[in-house]
Amino acid sequence: MSTTSTAAQSRNSADPGSVVVMAWHRETPDGGIPFLLACSLGNGASGPDATADAVRHLLRGAGLSPRGRLVDATEEPGPSGVLLVPGAAALTMPGFDAQFVPPPKWADAAGERGYVYLVFTTRPWPSGAEPGDLATLDAFTSDQDTLRSAAHVLLPARTLCDG
Repeated sequence: MSTTSTAAQSRNSADPGSVVVMAWHRETPDGGIPFLLACSLGNGASGPDATADAVRHLLRGAGLSPRGRLVDATEEPGPSGVLLVPGAAALTMPGFDAQFVPPPKWADAAGERGYVYLVFTTRPWPSGAEPGDLATLDAFTSDQDTLRSAAHVLLPARTLCDG
């Protein structure tokens, strides 16, 4: 498992604080699965509880619900998705954009699959933990509270050459 992260800003009026995006992949018998975790650092002006509400607002504005159910958006027309370019990627959804440098195995898996599995949680990243720390990422993304308070979305992964 490998990770990368970057801060991104929301265009919503509610303040989610800094939002990080971390990319990792897991190998399965059917090949690698590219995952993205998006979450606030809990550093919004009104504190961690208010940032969770702001993330819920952001997700609702994108047509998503943080209820832990998987939504397949790979065939839906619209602005949401991941754009893959050599050495970089961009997550785009209504009200939120983030650019990041994915690990090579993640980018390979996203290109092969044609989608990524996004977990966008309302829970803030653990206080004091460095975004991208593998042990924290594994524990955070395995925690039932994190998963139940997240939107789970299969997003299309495209390149500039896709039609």
